[in-house]
Amino acid sequence: MQKGDYIVYVDESGDHGIENIDEDYPIFVLSFCCFHIDDYVNAAVPSLQRFKFKYFGHDQVILHEHDIRKQGGNFLFLRRDRDLRESFLSDVADLVNKTPFDIISVVVDKQKLRNQYHEPFNPYHLSLRFGLERLLEYLINKEQQNKQIYIVFEQRGKKEDNELELEFRRICDGNRQFGYKRIDFTKILFRSFFVDKRSNSCGLQLADLTARPVGLNYLRPNQRNRAYEIISQKIYRHKVFP
Repeated sequence: MQKGDYIVYVDESGDHGIENIDEDYPIFVLSFCCFHIDDYVNAAVPSLQRFKFKYFGHDQVILHEHDIRKQGGNFLFLRRDRDLRESFLSDVADLVNKTPFDIISVVVDKQKLRNQYHEPFNPYHLSLRFGLERLLEYLINKEQQNKQIYIVFEQRGKKEDNELELEFRRICDGNRQFGYKRIDFTKILFRSFFVDKRSNSCGLQLADLTARPVGLNYLRPNQRNRAYEIISQKIYRHKVFP
């Protein structure tokens, strides 16, 4: 099968457990970031590299939204210099804003899910299903029929990755999970690829910057959310469940 023109990076926000739900963040978010490969190679990667050399003098720092927000690890310097912090955050926002990619986001409200269903499905598996359905539509609109598209996930652990890979294959094989109608995923050959958390992947780092802002916008839609204001322009499809 012919290789596709797009690459997709996936990141999450929140945990997928439904037994002990965090009252402050009772949701699970999955963000699919879709790059045309030419845009990824010629714009996304060099822009991120320039940003890293500007602030760190090398390109081995990995951007994690959590570390930036908490100003820990490699980002301790953000605590010491207010002007530098403002410049850094402004440049992060500018980096995401100017990098060409589209987002398919899924939010699962775990509290509502547990209240509505006697035996609720795994929020990650639900999100994966909803995301892949919309990704299929997106790629067909981009004339990627009968092409091979890689979807890159961050590794979470051997057990979790194996379960996710199995669910991924079930969905792509057209199984009717969760009672939904059968969808023909054979129009595009989806391939999953799992990457170590320490991987210095440009796509995963950019995806990491998108998931939590989507979740915060769902939880507090009336609160100013600068990050969401930027990425909202890139959202192709957004799904909330239930």
